[in-house]
Amino acid sequence: MVRQITASELMEALNSDRPPVLIDVREDYEHEDFNIGGSNIPLGEILRHAQEIPGDETVVVYCKRGIRSAIAIQRLQEKYGFTNLLNLQGGIMEWPV
Repeated sequence: MVRQITASELMEALNSDRPPVLIDVREDYEHEDFNIGGSNIPLGEILRHAQEIPGDETVVVYCKRGIRSAIAIQRLQEKYGFTNLLNLQGGIMEWPV
């Protein structure tokens, strides 16, 4: 099961004492055009970079609409057993500009 976080919940969390780690699973050019911070690990490379994802902190995975990030989370959960991943519901399309 993929747990979700809304854009407003994420904005609040980013301003907290323990902000979540952000991972953008879009392609490099998409990340360069607009991003909300964090590391850029495209979906096709996510499993190869799993060791870079902390297992002991809240990690929010995002993309444009929340579909690729949900797929990334499912793959990471199935292969590596991550339990700390949240999907940005609706992706950055929901992010207030």
